Amino acid sequence: MNHVLETEESKSTSGASLISIKGLGFQPSMALNLRQKQTECIIRMLNLNQPVNATGTANEEVYKILIYDRFCQNILSPLIHVKDLRQHGVTLYFLIDKDRMPVHDVPAVYFVQASQQNVQRIIADASASLYDSFHLNFSSSISRTLLEDLASGTLNSDSIQRISKVYDQYLEFVTLEDNLFSLAQKNSYVQLNDPKAGDREIEEIIEKIVAGLFCVLGTLGVVPIIRCPRGGPAEMVASALDQRLRYHLLSKNNLFSEGRNFVSSFQRPILCIFDRNFELSVGIQHDFRYRPLVHDVLGLKLNRLSVQGEKGGMKSFELDSSDPFWVANGWLEFPEVAVEIETQLNKYKKDVDDVNRRTGGTSGAEFDGTDLIGNTKHLMNAVNSLPELTERKQVIDKHTNIATVLLGEIKERSLDSYAKKENDMMVRGGIDRNELLGALKGKGSKMDKLRFAIIYLISSETINQSEVESVEAALRESEVDSSAFQYVKKIKSLNVSLASANSASRSNIVDWAEKLYGQSISAVTAGVKNLLASDRQLALTRTVEALVEGKPNPEIDSYLVFDPRAPKSSSGGGSSHLKGPFKEAIVFMIGGGNYMEYGSLQEHAKRQLPVKHVIYGTTEILTGVEFVEQLTLLGQKMGLGNTGAPPSSTH
Repeated sequence: MNHVLETEESKSTSGASLISIKGLGFQPSMALNLRQKQTECIIRMLNLNQPVNATGTANEEVYKILIYDRFCQNILSPLIHVKDLRQHGVTLYFLIDKDRMPVHDVPAVYFVQASQQNVQRIIADASASLYDSFHLNFSSSISRTLLEDLASGTLNSDSIQRISKVYDQYLEFVTLEDNLFSLAQKNSYVQLNDPKAGDREIEEIIEKIVAGLFCVLGTLGVVPIIRCPRGGPAEMVASALDQRLRYHLLSKNNLFSEGRNFVSSFQRPILCIFDRNFELSVGIQHDFRYRPLVHDVLGLKLNRLSVQGEKGGMKSFELDSSDPFWVANGWLEFPEVAVEIETQLNKYKKDVDDVNRRTGGTSGAEFDGTDLIGNTKHLMNAVNSLPELTERKQVIDKHTNIATVLLGEIKERSLDSYAKKENDMMVRGGIDRNELLGALKGKGSKMDKLRFAIIYLISSETINQSEVESVEAALRESEVDSSAFQYVKKIKSLNVSLASANSASRSNIVDWAEKLYGQSISAVTAGVKNLLASDRQLALTRTVEALVEGKPNPEIDSYLVFDPRAPKSSSGGGSSHLKGPFKEAIVFMIGGGNYMEYGSLQEHAKRQLPVKHVIYGTTEILTGVEFVEQLTLLGQKMGLGNTGAPPSSTH
């Protein structure tokens, strides 16, 4: 009976089992592969948390049912396919909130968030004897209160014997690629920057982000050195995460204990935490590279997207590490991708012709035994090469279809022109007035124009009042809700006030702006320098490079350092061994990340010698449209801008 009543503090059974499960087969490899680690944890969970053999399956096959909630469905979706579920003995799978029929003599694996609603549903399922035994896996850790509710609920209905085990899995994040994860926490930018948000609300959001990051670190089995800029959400998250890790490390059997034997040979990674206001422009800009375009324009979600097929009707495609074209060409500019598709198609046609030629025999030749043997060999080779050729053709057809739809959008909305002009503005710090107004009156959706106008504001070193009025008039003419534009303009004007104010009055402005504009003030006090990358390299990439290198650098000298393994007194200071250089980094962006930032970090890491390894994570992955919608909401909350037609996210 007491096996249900374990808590996070005293995990006598479930916690201990979980922690040993998490650590099974821990290998000190220099490359932290988050996707692989999370997949391994999920496979063990599907096998009733039993050790998994070399083939990736349990030694004893047990047929079972999988029950999950929407959030955990999104965790599973990019990692596990239906065929994988069957391989691990899962014959049926259902959402927890759907009505289900009893299935006797079969264990059920539950994978759900630890919420009151889910716990009540589990109690109801156990009371109704839906399944023979219940293996409960919570995506993070279940609180003592909920655990007690679960115990008393199943005791009262005399169904507690059906609960086999309760596990805290610490898997509450979505891994999209080996080096890309999201906590899938919606609207965190609005919540953290809402001028009406109280301290308690801000603390709750920070706690949620810390819990998600803790799950990521627990799955990787690493305790990093944490670095972040001073002030704002980044420091709040870094400080709270440091405390959470310290508290957890006090427990003898913890998520990181298996790695202790390897400390001498296994260098710890650096975790760099930033807030979206550090470099606002990247969340808004148009990008002309393939991966960011597919995400921004076609709405790639959980590695899947749906586009109009060539013969009408919608087609769904999966884009992940199993697609060699996506992996090899995702960071190329769109025109280069179009050329590469054609090259691959021609190569495919040539290989098909070769197979046909080899298997067709030589016309008019005398028939003898040697020719038969040679021809049989060719036929065997041809048969063997068919699956590979078919697969290549499917990949080529998929990307031809995606590129065709993208090209239609690019032409209709002049996306190439927006991307180029925005990049030029960020590099040069401005744009010719005629070019600016021409773009706003030209092609493009309302949202394209609004994003372009905001980038103009961010990139300009000083605000030209008459030019800004012309931009506002052009936006009104296109019936664009300019709340987001007005919000950024307000932040920008505060920035100018700060730059011109002397130090005595500066603190008054900061206090006043803090009260009025919530957390956004960190963008203001940071100054314009972060918003103006001098070349293609983003400020984030440049800063991460400096933090990883660990050399003295005025841009990062004021950054805080936290080492959760060090005595409390030395954390937050500047102990020299904490400054690097590091081989691996985890970069986390609070308030929404994107593929442009992810690509910039990955490309830069690959160019380093020796090659660095960087994992990029964020509270949620946002398209430019989704991020500007959050800015619009903030503008409206502050009573800024016109509330005319909302900016259309379609064209």
